[in-house]
Amino acid sequence: MSIEKNPTRIRILKAAWNLLDSNPGVAARMSDIAKKAGVSRQALYLHFPNRTELFIATTRYQDEQFGVDDMLAESRAAETGLDRLDAFVRAWGGYIPKIFAVAKTLMVMKETDEDAAKAWAQRMGDMREGCAAAIDALERDGVLANGLTPKEATDLLWTLLSIPTWERLTQDCGWSQESYARHLHHVSKQVLTAP
Repeated sequence: MSIEKNPTRIRILKAAWNLLDSNPGVAARMSDIAKKAGVSRQALYLHFPNRTELFIATTRYQDEQFGVDDMLAESRAAETGLDRLDAFVRAWGGYIPKIFAVAKTLMVMKETDEDAAKAWAQRMGDMREGCAAAIDALERDGVLANGLTPKEATDLLWTLLSIPTWERLTQDCGWSQESYARHLHHVSKQVLTAP
């Protein structure tokens, strides 16, 4: 998932990240991003024809900078469904604090901003694919909880691992990241796997 190593493109991505990170809920305009990156609006549009593409590229740039492929390697290589579930829950739950500020901005903006809504949908679609892969592995091994279809189980895991759930527990309820990770691991296993 390597981002093209074009210095101007990278400068634009860093500027977009910084603005989204520092102004949660504020619709970062292309002109603001161009100014922050030290490029003309024309140059910005040569690299990113619209904000949707820029916002999606920014989240992917975050993934590259934080090493998301390495973070998910254990889950992808797991030999059992239980191991895949454990590794995925641990990886994504630990990743949320790193991307929270940009994610929060997109969550707030998506209500009134079509570009942010598309970028958010892309981001959550990617995360849902990871949830589905973990659930498919549980089903393959015959340990998916009785009474749950794979779609229902994916829906549950996707909701348990959602950024709003993390925010509610850690920001509103005051849970530590360690407590969040421990309880999320326990709950996901209890709810999604057969006894």
